[in-house]
Amino acid sequence: MHIVAALGGNALLRRGEAPTPSAQQANIAHAAAALAKLVAAGHRLTLTHGNGPQVGLLALQAEAGPKDAAQPLDSLDAESEGWIGYLLEQELANALPPGTEIATLLTRIEVDANDPAFAAPSKPIGAVFDEITARELRVTRGWAVAPDGTAWRRVVPSPAPVAILNVASVEQLTRAGTLVICAGGGGIPVIRDGAGKWHGAEAVIDKDAAGALLAEQIRADFFLMLTDVDAVYLDYGTERQAALRKTSPRVLQEKDFAAGSMGPKVQAACRFAQNTGNPAAIGRMEDAWAIVGGQAGTLVRIDDPHS
Repeated sequence: MHIVAALGGNALLRRGEAPTPSAQQANIAHAAAALAKLVAAGHRLTLTHGNGPQVGLLALQAEAGPKDAAQPLDSLDAESEGWIGYLLEQELANALPPGTEIATLLTRIEVDANDPAFAAPSKPIGAVFDEITARELRVTRGWAVAPDGTAWRRVVPSPAPVAILNVASVEQLTRAGTLVICAGGGGIPVIRDGAGKWHGAEAVIDKDAAGALLAEQIRADFFLMLTDVDAVYLDYGTERQAALRKTSPRVLQEKDFAAGSMGPKVQAACRFAQNTGNPAAIGRMEDAWAIVGGQAGTLVRIDDPHS
């Protein structure tokens, strides 16, 4: 079975964890061990990942440098894609049999210049702040900020992905037996102008939306989203919370999920299931093998008998 697996940025750097190289290395080694079980079971794997904490850290570093040297978000997206892709590639090489072909591909993804997301920043990136600090950053750095749980974070535009421009390269490498790491951090957002020229966009595409599009375009059999929560919950965080183990797009689309966390994953799962007829699933990184086997996580499929 061909699986597209999307690793959440918070699964690679957990909430509240210091963004040190050693912490990220340990989490990525943990992720590689979980993914290696899928390959050992005979599945073909294409991998994508989030970059919210990492691209935010790069943005902070860029802001601390010379004023005229600060890099735009599309360049930081590319930088984080190479950074995380390298670490994943290295740890997968350590976890998989010698000779396994692995390649990280910087991935340009088209977005619409007229997407309303550009006027309504919503994608959280970077570190968490208290409300006072966040409001100060809004004034001193011109950032848009918003609550994220009990804390505050910078938010940036998150337009919908329209087309993955490197998809033919992904398919060619996959057919040759290569485990491809691509569309990391939602890919690099680019816009085509009236003259047909491409330009970077100041945005961060949601990695689950990009992952669903990737899985759809390369005709994957299964779309797997791995995060730091073991399943999709109704009434999450309350005394009434209940895990959904098997469900359908119809059921999920009647419910409300947090816009900055589970909401995009649920939308991506529904999109993939509806557009392809194949299943999607959401769950914890360490449960990857069990989720694919239907023993953990939340499975979303259009023909679910429980719907």
